[in-house]
Amino acid sequence: MQRRSLLTLACLWPLHCAQGAAATAAKPPRLLRYPRHQAFDDPQQAYVTAVLQLALARSGQDYALRSSTLRMVQARAIHEIATDTGTVDIVWAATSRARELQLLPVRIPIDRGLIGWRLALLHARQPQLLRQARQVADLAPLTAGQMRDWPDTAILQANGLRVDTSSTYEGLFQQLAAGRIDYFPRSVIEAQSELASHARLPLALDPHLVIRYPAALYFFVGRHRPALARHIAAGLEKMLADGSFKQLFQRHFGSLAQQLQLSRRHVLDLSNQDLPEETPVARKGLWYDPKNY
Repeated sequence: MQRRSLLTLACLWPLHCAQGAAATAAKPPRLLRYPRHQAFDDPQQAYVTAVLQLALARSGQDYALRSSTLRMVQARAIHEIATDTGTVDIVWAATSRARELQLLPVRIPIDRGLIGWRLALLHARQPQLLRQARQVADLAPLTAGQMRDWPDTAILQANGLRVDTSSTYEGLFQQLAAGRIDYFPRSVIEAQSELASHARLPLALDPHLVIRYPAALYFFVGRHRPALARHIAAGLEKMLADGSFKQLFQRHFGSLAQQLQLSRRHVLDLSNQDLPEETPVARKGLWYDPKNY
């Protein structure tokens, strides 16, 4: 009787193993939710999600990306991640000391620092407003527009510039069109697409100036998810090593210098005292150089 039971178990064991293997193989990928931007046409999303998708694939981990159900500003997304509400798992944002205390940064600038290269959107009736601007004092009488929760707001103010803030992204374009602000600094990776997506408004892109400060756009995750941060970092490092990171950047932004005539613009450098000391500024290959991009 005992021998018959053992034979039965022996026969069933391969089936049990096969079922277990099938169950393991069928395990669904881990869902990774990113915040849905307030803008209907987010100028960064196509590039950033492509970087994230490839980094996760290079990491060898099985994740599936999905946008959040609700649209949310950065401050809301950061709060949702920090408090682990489950509505969003990852956000991309310009780094600051406060953000690196609140969330866990992956310290590889996915924008190669271009979030700190700013061009000004202007009212269409004043396309030459910044033609004579050569130093910070020339911008001091003017009012810039920024979102209330963006680190850029504090950077501009710390450099002695006047800033009016808005709680909504779209509201800033309306403020500029209505003449309530004089200029709206946007990164070089955003300015053209934002101007095109707001073609119905009387806006123009300043052709004379680059307002530049050291900054980095990072992926941020909750401090309770160090493994996720390691997976993303490992994937990005592999992309840097095999050249796929630079190829993806080139595909999206390789013609920026020519299109925006960056070499012909006057560069007005600002300081950024809020840039964390851990920012990898010494890794030259991580940062945009118009002579070797």
